[in-house]
Amino acid sequence: MFYVYILRSKVDNKLYSGYTNDLRRRFMEHNKGVVASTRYRKPFALIYYEAYLEQRDATSREKFFKTQWGRNYLRKVLKNYWTCSSVG
Repeated sequence: MFYVYILRSKVDNKLYSGYTNDLRRRFMEHNKGVVASTRYRKPFALIYYEAYLEQRDATSREKFFKTQWGRNYLRKVLKNYWTCSSVG
């Protein structure tokens, strides 16, 4: 199984997308500061993920999330998340 995931930095509220074959391990690596690209933005909340059987499908979806269309899609899908997390 391969996973595409979206993290939200609890420091700056910015999103990070990635893919992995072990979601739990990768999430822990991000929060421990092992991943260079996110080291200074930890801690993170895992706010969204999708599972795929094929690696090529996961990498394709990750690339989509990094486009404007992908960001717009995430904004719509996560609309309730942003509403709930901004209260209190």
